[in-house]
Amino acid sequence: AFYLKWRPMSWDQVVAQDHVTTTLRNAVAADRIAHAHLFAGPRGTGKTTTARLLAKAVNCLSEDLTARPCNQCDHCVAVNAGRFLDLIEIDAASNTSVDDVRDLRDKINFSPNQGRYKVYVVDEVHMLSTAAFNALLKTLEEPPGHALFILATTEVHKIPATVLSRCQRHEFRRIPVVDIVAQMDEIIASEEIQAETEALALIARQATGSLRDAISLLDQLASTGETITLDMTQSVLGTATSQAVLEIIDALLAKEPAAGLEQLHRALDSGSDPRQFARQIVDYLRDLLLVRANNVDQIDTTAEIRAQMARHSQVFTTPGLLAVIRSFNHAASNVRTTWQPALPLEMAFIESLDLFGLDRAESEVVSKPVEIKKSAGVRKTPARPALQNAVSESVPADQPSQPDKEKDEIDPQDARTLQTLDDNWDQILQSVKRANPNTYGLLNSTKSRHVKGSFLILGFASDVLKNQMNKKENVDVVR
Repeated sequence: AFYLKWRPMSWDQVVAQDHVTTTLRNAVAADRIAHAHLFAGPRGTGKTTTARLLAKAVNCLSEDLTARPCNQCDHCVAVNAGRFLDLIEIDAASNTSVDDVRDLRDKINFSPNQGRYKVYVVDEVHMLSTAAFNALLKTLEEPPGHALFILATTEVHKIPATVLSRCQRHEFRRIPVVDIVAQMDEIIASEEIQAETEALALIARQATGSLRDAISLLDQLASTGETITLDMTQSVLGTATSQAVLEIIDALLAKEPAAGLEQLHRALDSGSDPRQFARQIVDYLRDLLLVRANNVDQIDTTAEIRAQMARHSQVFTTPGLLAVIRSFNHAASNVRTTWQPALPLEMAFIESLDLFGLDRAESEVVSKPVEIKKSAGVRKTPARPALQNAVSESVPADQPSQPDKEKDEIDPQDARTLQTLDDNWDQILQSVKRANPNTYGLLNSTKSRHVKGSFLILGFASDVLKNQMNKKENVDVVR
């Protein structure tokens, strides 16, 4: 396994825990080793690895104290091979009783077999019973000169204060995403694995600060023998934004409860786990929040989904989006506590219809058609819906004259221009998409298009979208 193969063998190889390794390295160099250490921190951040490094360093045979561990002497080689008799690792989760601690206490007085120190590494020490902790206290306070205790825990708040006061405490921190990605880059280069940068970034974020988890995920993905792509990573991790999620958000923004609930039931009936599906919706809504906060770099997804996000994020208001996220996040937490798994999701969707931050009057398009009079030589065109507060004169030509909004007849030239525009609209969208995905999302959400003279008039479903399109950077791209 990669996480075993790439376990650090020296202080320099420990990732992002310099505040711990520097202290321990200086203590070894000065030959001033505390008799009891407590390593506390999240899983996969290097606690057990650092404990083994310290055990190796205090028993290293190198005459240069600053070079310990040297990884060349007999003791270092024995520790690396797992056959050093004076390194005793104890799993406190399965040795929780007071009898286990008494047995340890009886044996600790025996001199080391090989090295200078007999090192006891007690993993998950918070699992010990109260009686076991009490039995350990005196030994921790006054151990034999040849004994060294290293206690490791992920839940330091469960350690009695009497034990904490007898140990030198070291806090291990979650490893930053950039450091995890750098370590994975080194692994894939050595193992000759092909991987996309976006995929590695997604793995690092999913690991939530645990380097071991990230390397294990990388190992799992590399076992396919194929290039590790973003799509593959999302599929394996279950983080891919499904079409069902996009359609539910579309139904939510369009205020169509029937369509949204139908899509929700279709996804669950096809076998989707309700809790995982709720989490997918929350993940997508969180990405929309990042888009609204201009933090797009934190999102790992495809260009098509980014375009959808740009469109959806413009319709939400930030307070409304936060309310919807809370609603679906609550549903994700409650799915397993109800006899009807779909109910929390249904409730979240219905609640969100009135939460997402647009007034109903703004979001509805008036469906009454506009009457168009016949004019000579011009075929009558289909009526287009009128919009309330949603006409955006986004792309004026060089001449500043305003179109005559009272004009009822369609000019033949305008009709031909509009037909050409409609025929080429897909190509226009693709060109805009390449230039600016945000502008593409806005342009793709238009409800109507009109041409009057030198003006292209774009109709939107709300003032929010219209005002976004009227920003100079978006107008310039469309022009």
